[in-house]
Parts: sequence; structure tokens; C-alpha cells
Amino acid sequence: MLYLASQSPRRHQLLEQIGVDFRVVDVDVPEQRALGESPRDYVSRVAREKARAGLVMLEDVNVAVLGADTEVVLGDQVFGKPDDADDAAGMLGRLSGRVHEVISTVWLVTRSGEWSDTSLSRVTMPVLDKATIAAYIATGEPFGKAGAYAIQGHGAKLIEHLDGSHSGVMGLPVFETARLLRAHWLIRA
Repeated sequence: MLYLASQSPRRHQLLEQIGVDFRVVDVDVPEQRALGESPRDYVSRVAREKARAGLVMLEDVNVAVLGADTEVVLGDQVFGKPDDADDAAGMLGRLSGRVHEVISTVWLVTRSGEWSDTSLSRVTMPVLDKATIAAYIATGEPFGKAGAYAIQGHGAKLIEHLDGSHSGVMGLPVFETARLLRAHWLIRA
């Protein structure tokens, strides 16, 4: 049986979209970047810790747990979820007119092994004026989203160009996830 160590409705939707049968295990893993930790290592570590935490909570020996993490990265700065409207405005202001990366990593953990895959996308935002940023924040959509935007919603209007995985930017890279699940016989096609 496959478990997803995430309460994210977007991740649930993406797994359901590709026909994966799964259950959810609720984990609480701190998302704090360690001093000197690269953005890519940070995203991978958090995703792995989520999967491991889920496995520890389950008694059945024949389970697999999928953990995922997605972060918006500009240079060496990781943009997590905004604390409030001012934080969201600051993030969007810094991303405005620039190309940033979105790193999305998935880990599959069982009692006999651990495997991962990563999607790296490059996202171009046009120059955003203060009125555009304020209007977007007023939708409420930036909250709970890395980088303060949701590519699958109103935030799509803020994306000039995407080079990479749309689903990866949403929070679960479908191609990489399916490849990982196929390799370990958790899905067929």
C-alpha cells in the first residue's frame, strides 16, 4: 500500500490524476534550512524526512511512503510559504522581473530502501507593479504556497515563461513521481 506523507490538496489531486491508489499519513516535519545547506539538499532532506516520518507511524511492513517538498529558489535564497501579506508582497517583489528556480523532490521510502527523484524548473516572472501584487495577494492564493504564488490558479497570470514541470511547480512532479513508482512496482503504466 502506498501512503502520501502530505496534507496538500494539490499533491492529492496530482496523484489521483495519474490513477495512483494511496492513503494519507499526516506528518509534522520542521522545514528549516540548515546553515550552509544548499537549496537542493534542503528540499531533498525535507522530502526524505517527511517520507521517513510517515513510515515510522505505520505498523504494516508492506507499505511505501511518498514524501515531497517543493521550494522556490532565487540565487541561494529559498522562498518558503509567506507568513502574511507583507511577506508575500516582499517575495513577489523580489521575484518580479526575474528568473527563479523551483526545486521539487520526491522520496519513496519502504522498510527495505529509499529512492528519490527531482524536478528542476525555471520560471520567468514579468515585472510586477505594486497594484498587480496587491490584487493577487487579495485573492488569498499566495498563502500556504512556496514563493507566494500558485501556478495552477490566479498565479498563472504572473508567469511569463516556464521551462520545466508545471506539476513540479504545483508541488509534485508527476513525471518523476510516476517514474519512481513504476520502478518499484507501485504503478504499472
